[in-house]
Amino acid sequence: MNIYLLTHQRELKKKTNTAALITDVMGDACKVYVWHRLSPDAQLLKKIATESVALVYPSEESESIHANEIFDSYIILDGTWQEAQKIYNHSPYLKDLKQVKLEPDCASIYTLRRNQKELGLCTAECAIEVLKSNNKYQQAKAIQENLITFITA
Repeated sequence: MNIYLLTHQRELKKKTNTAALITDVMGDACKVYVWHRLSPDAQLLKKIATESVALVYPSEESESIHANEIFDSYIILDGTWQEAQKIYNHSPYLKDLKQVKLEPDCASIYTLRRNQKELGLCTAECAIEVLKSNNKYQQAKAIQENLITFITA
């Protein structure tokens, strides 16, 4: 199973970005793609065309990630809520994907940014939930431990 992070350019410079916590644990099973509005990444488009890929995105069309369908890969939008919505709205290739929503057991522990969406999760927490739903508990636990260290540092 792979996780693809479709990252808003501004996130790359933010000290509060949690994407590295995922890539550190998952290695080659996690790839970061920088989002460009007018020129989607050709490699990501190829993966979407050749793999079973779901978009982690809470919409009215989203089904629970705990539904019986398992995907080869998951795309997580890496950015603020406003940036993630912009990425989704300006990327027609994402709208054709099956969408899954997360249903975490507890609230977010991420407190490094203001104006967070109620019941929203940071990128690392999204990856943790995706991994848990795919029975990848050791990787989820490792990212969770890294996230706690990151937040308290």
